Amino acid sequence: MIKELAAFCASRGTDAYLVGGSVRDWLLFARPGRDIDIAVSGDPGTIAQEIAEKFGGTVVPLGPAHGVVRVVTPGNAPRATDDSGQDDAPWNIDVDGFSGTIEDDLKRRDFSINAMAIPLAEWPSPDSIIDPLGGRADLAGKTIRALGPSVFQDDPGRLMRAIRLAGQLKFRVEPGTSKLIAANARLLATVSPERVREEFLNILALDGAKGQLEVLDHFGLFEQVIPELQSAKGVDQPNMHYWDVWGHTMHTVEAAELLTKGHQNSPIYSCVPWTQDSEAHFNRQATDGHTRGTVLKLAALFHDIAKPQTKSLDAAGRTRFFGHSEQGAEIAVKRLAQLRVSAKGIEMVAKMVEQHLRPTNMKDGDEWPTNRAIHRYFRDVGDVAIDTLYLCLADYLGAKGPELVHEDWLNHARMVGHILHVGTSEPVSPTTTRLITGHDLMTHLNLQPGPEIGALLERVEEARAGGEIETKEQALEMAANALKYPAEQPAAENRPNGPD
Repeated sequence: MIKELAAFCASRGTDAYLVGGSVRDWLLFARPGRDIDIAVSGDPGTIAQEIAEKFGGTVVPLGPAHGVVRVVTPGNAPRATDDSGQDDAPWNIDVDGFSGTIEDDLKRRDFSINAMAIPLAEWPSPDSIIDPLGGRADLAGKTIRALGPSVFQDDPGRLMRAIRLAGQLKFRVEPGTSKLIAANARLLATVSPERVREEFLNILALDGAKGQLEVLDHFGLFEQVIPELQSAKGVDQPNMHYWDVWGHTMHTVEAAELLTKGHQNSPIYSCVPWTQDSEAHFNRQATDGHTRGTVLKLAALFHDIAKPQTKSLDAAGRTRFFGHSEQGAEIAVKRLAQLRVSAKGIEMVAKMVEQHLRPTNMKDGDEWPTNRAIHRYFRDVGDVAIDTLYLCLADYLGAKGPELVHEDWLNHARMVGHILHVGTSEPVSPTTTRLITGHDLMTHLNLQPGPEIGALLERVEEARAGGEIETKEQALEMAANALKYPAEQPAAENRPNGPD
């Protein structure tokens, strides 16, 4: 693609360079990746439109704050000729314009490792790299270094980018740059919510996200993204928790990340139910360009966010957090809406936060949840039923910390595995075809349309989930009998969420 772009720019007499992250990644990983950054002399909008027409792509303006026009082209235009296995992935070509010399343009960039260029026509010759600001030296030293004292004032979005790049590349932030970030952290409030969301979710998607969140907090950036979590610091919990609410939250994020990496030949994570289906589930795209695995970490951040305001002592002097799940879901909805997270993403996180205690509450003493209870759980939690089970596992690990008792953890993981197995197996799965329909009930029992029909169908399906009935005839007989008796009281799993 780079060679095709070079030929295209040469044909129209355009001075063009591969710049920024593309040069950085090429030097680090021996390939620039599918995201290509080019700087051109002339109007970037016009040139981007011509690139889109030539390669069958779409122009996506990124807005005045970016000063860049993106072209998204199909993965087969042109076809990749290497063995990367990414032939079908799209190309993202970011086109930036410059006036004067390319050296002048590089001096206006953010960090030294992003301030290198190479003429498109001379790629991939390393001898042709233009590096006036020491980018290659900082790459070798694994260092993020700002190009000047006004870098973050010129574009406060770079505050988040610095942390994201450091986490992504496993680089250190140079001390002078760290001081600049801390001094200018308040400017993050001027950045568009969409851009903050984009950088924040990219940070959350990284391996080792817990450490990067703590770096954001150190610089005073995290409190501007999710300010409601600051009150969690220093809020003590019952003895079953090793950390305060803040520490527990950070470690739950860490556990959520590690849980979705599979068994890892670990005595802790080998207890977790994990198959190829599990891996595919959490690698699936969910919202805002991110996977279910990242959304699980986002839910972990919010799962106990309402504990500070719901903390109380019962008559026996025990600490309780009644209603924190429901209130936490409300906070998640408001905060994520302000960050412009998609409606689907907000719904997923809110449901997981609201229901994160449900799997444990489904137990009756030492007895594992019944098939009926599992059916109700999957029916009520829906699209994030599996995700919420893994949040429950992460919550457990984030509570126990170094005081984890392996036998207790194994029993808990087995219980969650049982819920997962039963809930995704026939005939319990909510996707299974019903034994009877509302039409069957109206025909055989002479009923009129109304809410009673739905209630009877649910009661029949719960009995089926519990293995009490198997045929249509048994279902109709049970429905007829159910009309003669009042509905049973809610089971244990439908109680209001408990204190922990």
